[in-house]
Amino acid sequence: MKLVVVSAGLSVPSSTRLLADRLAAEVARQASAPLEVQVIELRGLAVEIAHNFTNGFPGKGLAAAQDAVAGADGLIVVTPVFSASYSGLFKSFFDVLDKDVLAGKPVLIAATGGTARHSLVLEHALRPLFAHLRAVVVPTGVYAASEDWGAEGLPERIERAAGELMALMPLAGRPNGTAVVSFAERLAALKP
Repeated sequence: MKLVVVSAGLSVPSSTRLLADRLAAEVARQASAPLEVQVIELRGLAVEIAHNFTNGFPGKGLAAAQDAVAGADGLIVVTPVFSASYSGLFKSFFDVLDKDVLAGKPVLIAATGGTARHSLVLEHALRPLFAHLRAVVVPTGVYAASEDWGAEGLPERIERAAGELMALMPLAGRPNGTAVVSFAERLAALKP
C-alpha cells in the first residue's frame, strides 16, 4: 500500500510538517501490511505550481507529485491556517491536479494554527474541498493549535484518524463506492 502525505507548511521547522509526520507514523504503526510513505512538501513546489497555472505544464517536481497522488492508496493532507482557511499554496496544488484523480480516494484532513478558534477550518474549508473533489474523507479530522503540542487529546485524535484511514485504505480503487459501505462496517469493528 502507498500513503502520500501532502504538507503545505512554509517554515522550517514547521508544525504543519510535524503534524503530517505524526499522522503518517501512526498510520504506518497501524498498518497490517507493508506501507510505503511518500511526503510531498509543497513549499518546494510553489514556483512550479505557479508556472503550471500560467503555461499549463507541470515542471518535473510537480509532475512527480501529481503522479504520486494519483498512485496513492490513501492521502494525508495538512495545511496551516491562513485567514481562517487553508493556505493558497495548498489550494493551488489541488487545483493543478487532474479533476478525477481524487475520486474515491481515502483522505485524512488535518490543519495547524496558532489558536483553537480556527479548528472549524476542517469542517468549513477542508471537508467541502475534498468532498467537491469526490474524495472519501475520513470522519475524524485533526487540528493542532499551538497549545495542543504536548497536551492531552492530540495523540488520541491522531490515533483515531489514522485508524479510520487505515480502515479505508485497503479498499481504495474499488468501483461503485463499495469502499464507503465497507468503511462503515470496518469503523463499527474498531469500536471498543
